[in-house]
Amino acid sequence: MDIFEALAEPTRRDILEMLADRGQLAASDIYGHFPVSHPAISQHLKVLRDTHLVEVEKKAQQRLYQLNTAKFSEVETWFEQMKKLWNQRFDALDTVLELEKTKS
Repeated sequence: MDIFEALAEPTRRDILEMLADRGQLAASDIYGHFPVSHPAISQHLKVLRDTHLVEVEKKAQQRLYQLNTAKFSEVETWFEQMKKLWNQRFDALDTVLELEKTKS
């Protein structure tokens, strides 16, 4: 699964937002915030780990989750590249439209 598929699921986005807001959290703390089974949340956490959106640290019997900010920087860079590309295309379209106006 790629990062955008992982981000497409609302529960996973909610988990990421919770980690962004509260910092590092134990899996048990995350489970308590959702009306679904622990195994379901565990699956969401696995997807987030596999796509490197979160990092996990094992302390005794706990698994502590936190955002992987480096991965979010990669996503932000991709979005900025896409924004730049589309702005260039819109600028080119504006130029064409202005030329068409002057012909009329």
